Amino acid sequence: MNQIALITGYIGPGSAWFLMIVIAIVSFIVQWRFKSKFKQYSEIGLLSGLSGADVAEKMLRDNGIYDVQVISVEGQLTDHYNPETKTVNLSPDVFYSRSVAAAAVAAHECGHAVQHARSYAWLSLRTSLVPVINVASTLTQWTLFLGVMLLFFTHNPFVLAIGVAALALVTLFSFITLPVEFDASKRALAWLNNNYSIMQTREEHEQAKDALWWAAMTYVVAALSALATLMYYASFLLNRRN
Repeated sequence: MNQIALITGYIGPGSAWFLMIVIAIVSFIVQWRFKSKFKQYSEIGLLSGLSGADVAEKMLRDNGIYDVQVISVEGQLTDHYNPETKTVNLSPDVFYSRSVAAAAVAAHECGHAVQHARSYAWLSLRTSLVPVINVASTLTQWTLFLGVMLLFFTHNPFVLAIGVAALALVTLFSFITLPVEFDASKRALAWLNNNYSIMQTREEHEQAKDALWWAAMTYVVAALSALATLMYYASFLLNRRN
């Protein structure tokens, strides 16, 4: 029995579909937990009285970064770092807020700016893949469903194979994102821990750590969800060949 046959002996569309449902439920729970944590810590003011924008500006300066701009962007939980424009983009709930949650998120996004400045390998790899992933994401929108239909009615796997290959790239991208996000949080928490002018109590630091941990978990379940979806569509191809 070859390796593909061994895999398909355990993984079929039914079992992959069940796995997708389980992960979807876990994802819902994690997303709900993260939002509730963010809301909880958004209501706890920093003793230092600094805003998210203040925290971001200070972290950038402390790391010798002067060519990155901190700006406010519309939306909720839309915070991100853009390496192309060198901007730390903070939502209004983070940019103006003087809460533990705002400080944690602002420091996390600045963690990405530090990664960029230090040429962090995983971030460089992720950034280089963005154009490819944009194309792959577009391909998956029409090739997967159409490919399954063609496989059933014409027994032609070509379109589905393209969709699965594109989805595999998207899934890989999701897993490459994990070390980038965990490392950004690690840098943020280390900086916050060494700056008592920002977070003046151990309790504030633990709250920030908790908020960032749940944020990281959303990326974990997203990666697992992408993997389960890949397994589902790949199972049609694998089972067809056996």
